[in-house]
Amino acid sequence: MEKTNKKTPGRIALFSAAFLWGLSFVAMKNVLTNIPTLYVLAIRFCGAALILLPACARSLKKIDKKYIASGALMGAVLLLAYMFQTYGLSMTTPGKNAFLTSAYCIIVPFLYWIHIKKKPDRFNVAAAVICVAGIGLISLDNDLRIGAGDALTIICGLFFAVHIVITAAAVEKRDPIALAAIQFAAAGVLALIGALIFEPSPSAVTAADVWTMVFLTVVSTAVCIVLQIFGQKYTPPSQAAVIMTLESVFGAASSALLYHEAMTLRLVAGFALTFAAVMISETKLGFLRKRTS
Repeated sequence: MEKTNKKTPGRIALFSAAFLWGLSFVAMKNVLTNIPTLYVLAIRFCGAALILLPACARSLKKIDKKYIASGALMGAVLLLAYMFQTYGLSMTTPGKNAFLTSAYCIIVPFLYWIHIKKKPDRFNVAAAVICVAGIGLISLDNDLRIGAGDALTIICGLFFAVHIVITAAAVEKRDPIALAAIQFAAAGVLALIGALIFEPSPSAVTAADVWTMVFLTVVSTAVCIVLQIFGQKYTPPSQAAVIMTLESVFGAASSALLYHEAMTLRLVAGFALTFAAVMISETKLGFLRKRTS
């Protein structure tokens, strides 16, 4: 009865997370003007870890070496994913960055094929073909060359897919919020070390930059991970997948409205194909078969 009563709040939580993550692409693009990538990620992840700490206070006694090892591995892979995504974002538009990142959904089934020998089904294969076509329309220029920003974003999708596979194994029989706090702490510390070694200190930071970092740290990272965990707990996986794919749509919409990204017919077609590929891979078109039945 409790799960039934929380179906609507669960869907609202997932929809809110997708919307807020969509907005974060433009926010990240703007803040990178004055704050280098690794400093942005260090602040974002360390801050999120501190915010999540009270929420997992009850699980602190359960944290052992395996908890820390799993969280550290998740954090390292998550940092790599965000590094490629953020460096890519600095050289491309938020809309392209959002849709190219969503390609991780297509990659996951093929990683499971390597990891647990579970072959992708016909929907996964069809989605991969459609996604490649969508990426081609989004990224390739008239000389069939891909921009550096788009290439880095596609690589980030691979690391996000690896992160999902690792997380699926790590979260079993563990508190997901505690694990998230550990991974954010690990990612934040690694990002800070890299920033201090390889990047110049932030300069000319504006009040707008500070508020943007507050949004990215508190809302887009800490709050959204809690919304996602709550939403997925009370929402069937197929429905959760459909809602979460809207992140790329919100990302493109916010890019058009706030960043004034030009939406050409070719670009919109590429977005549509990529979105369709993610929907096919995540849902197996189950919602269409139910309507037909």
